[in-house]
Amino acid sequence: MDELELEFELDTRLANDCIVLGDFPLSRLLLMNDAQYPWFILVPRRAGATEIYHLSCEDQHQLMDESSELAETMADSFSAQKMNIANLGNMVPQLHIHHIARREGDPAWPGPVWGKHPTIPYTKEKIDQIRSRIESMLTGEVSFIVDKK
Repeated sequence: MDELELEFELDTRLANDCIVLGDFPLSRLLLMNDAQYPWFILVPRRAGATEIYHLSCEDQHQLMDESSELAETMADSFSAQKMNIANLGNMVPQLHIHHIARREGDPAWPGPVWGKHPTIPYTKEKIDQIRSRIESMLTGEVSFIVDKK
């Protein structure tokens, strides 16, 4: 574990809006707590990183690998017609990559999901189902965090 990872702390807005599912070798895997969309976020565990180019070349490649694996898993698992993948950071400057499985007829289709509708939090049972589904489908090196609540 390097110094930047030791100093990593998840932005409080992400911590408040998301459920921590686990860790890829580089990134923390989060589930946005909005049951209207399958919406996951990858946050590289590198203190101070706000842009992809702030990462080393090795970390940039690792992030792309993790993002691709997550997107493919989500597309298969949630029957996505389109995967929306975005790095915005206007509200939360910490580097994070949104992965949203979109389908015609979802509450915001075809527009963006941000601010379209009030969030609908997941139930504990639904979180457990999603965690189990994603855990069984991800093939890379992912350490899942057991929810102790």
